[in-house]
Amino acid sequence: MQQIRNIAIIAHVDHGKTTLVDAMLKQSGLFRDNQKEMSQDLIMDSNDLEREKGITILAKNTSVFYHGTKINIIDTPGHADFGGEVERVLNMASGAILLVDAAEGPLPQTRFVLKKALENHLKIILVINKIDKKDARPRAVITEVESLFLELAHSEDALNFQTLFAVGRDGVALTHLPEKYDGEKKGDLSPLFETILREIPNAVVNEDKPFQLLISTLDADNYVGKLCIGKVTQGHLSKGEKVSIVDEEGIRGTYTVTKLYTSNGLKRDEVEHVSAGDIIAIAGIADLTIGHTVTDPAHPHALTSIKVEDPTIKITIGPNSSPFAGREGKYTTSRQIKERLLKEKETNLGLHIEESEASTDFVVSGRGELHLAVLIETMRREGFEMQISKPQVIYKEIDGVMCEPYEEVTIDVAQEYVGSVNEELGKRKGIIQSMHGDLGSSARLVFKISSANLLGIRNILLTNTRGTAIMSTYFLGYEPRGSRLESLRNGALIATQSGTSATYGLVGAQSRGILFIGPQVAVYEGMVVGAASKPMDIEVNVCKEKKLTNNRSSGEGVSESLTPPTTLSLEQCLDFIGEDELLEVTPVSLRIRKKALTDAERRVAKRADRA
Repeated sequence: MQQIRNIAIIAHVDHGKTTLVDAMLKQSGLFRDNQKEMSQDLIMDSNDLEREKGITILAKNTSVFYHGTKINIIDTPGHADFGGEVERVLNMASGAILLVDAAEGPLPQTRFVLKKALENHLKIILVINKIDKKDARPRAVITEVESLFLELAHSEDALNFQTLFAVGRDGVALTHLPEKYDGEKKGDLSPLFETILREIPNAVVNEDKPFQLLISTLDADNYVGKLCIGKVTQGHLSKGEKVSIVDEEGIRGTYTVTKLYTSNGLKRDEVEHVSAGDIIAIAGIADLTIGHTVTDPAHPHALTSIKVEDPTIKITIGPNSSPFAGREGKYTTSRQIKERLLKEKETNLGLHIEESEASTDFVVSGRGELHLAVLIETMRREGFEMQISKPQVIYKEIDGVMCEPYEEVTIDVAQEYVGSVNEELGKRKGIIQSMHGDLGSSARLVFKISSANLLGIRNILLTNTRGTAIMSTYFLGYEPRGSRLESLRNGALIATQSGTSATYGLVGAQSRGILFIGPQVAVYEGMVVGAASKPMDIEVNVCKEKKLTNNRSSGEGVSESLTPPTTLSLEQCLDFIGEDELLEVTPVSLRIRKKALTDAERRVAKRADRA
């Protein structure tokens, strides 16, 4: 292979990366006209959670051929919480397509991914996507992106980038902005392919040097075991040859290559020989770690390891200790949870895991609430049963001063809800940086706020704005610790009896707050069954039933109707739980409970806190 282009697709979440990759795959002739992929959307989002949430979570690579040149494409996540995935794979690319929404313009994650691409000295192709939107403003967006380049670029070369215009959904790329997009050129990405061949450097270099490959990702095959994936930086390798695994401390082991694979569209092809520039997978190496180097044993020189920014949020994960423990899960022990977390740590570089010295729990640190929620949901679907603590920020001592993480928060919202957003962020000690009202009928507000005061805000904003607010964050760094926000959440409705919830008891409890459960649900003492309408916790007996007599039926005398319960998602549960509460997660249920289940235990705990 004499011509290879390795390119990453980078953008803010929902700006159309995966949709554009779909179009590139379909137009490259990879699929027959009657193949199912030709009628599918989001082909690269193969994970169930990715399809359900509509976002890319894991970085993936594929390849297409265009005029005899192999183009390896790396699709990356656009959500800030999965920034570790972006940092992990950018070293495999020689260039990047920076995708920006023609209406929304550059957003916080646009800044993050562009900064990382420029730090890796990637050649950038700017694509202004979704120019068919009614509120598209491509010319203004180009100006905003140019300002971002001026702010982030380290050299003049980075400022020389090609700009294209696209409608990813129609598979269209244009070299010039039309006066009006009419959809006549549907299914024509040739300007994008031609620009990639022209602008992105050929990755086939240094073929005559000793073999080197930096492990960027890991995978597993049911037949050949673990696979390490990365770009061949230099040299060539054949099946059956010896390779060494090297890090900064030296050689970690020498192994025989049993299988070699290169990507061909969505599948892997087994090959006998690979050379510099291609993205490959190697089988036969037992001890694999992302960031280590695979080398020629005669020249064991390590490449620069992958650097990933530190996590900012932590939770505690441990075996379930509620009265219902072991009823619904397949994997329930501390040992099983530990094995699963360590397996996750191998590929999820943004995740840190520590064993708690005081218990059988594990402290798991990530880049954000969504990052941790995806891990919990994945484990839940695999059959794990566990209990989770309230998310907390990670503090650092810098030069003798205790510091906390701060973030820039960008909120797009309808003009009528600007006051509500300002009020909520004001309560949380947010400092407004800018406010623009030129995006049609919406406004864009930018705040600086500590990560601790930001916890739990997403669902409150959605409630206050009737689900219309769009929030994005960008990590600014650590600053001296500010004033701590007192809890804005009301108290909880706590079950006083174990049993099965009854309509009579629920009707009595709903006047005191919002219920999370309906009738005929198993509950236990100390379980949180709703949110109170007052700041303090309220104890309720939701298992109470109407007393039967010879003259009355069970329903007689119940005049008030039962309001349908509010069902919380996993992310909403993590937002809701308090310091003295735990979230019980099983494959079947999500239950919020008090750490101290009985009233007497809670009184003792309160006295201990005061002391």
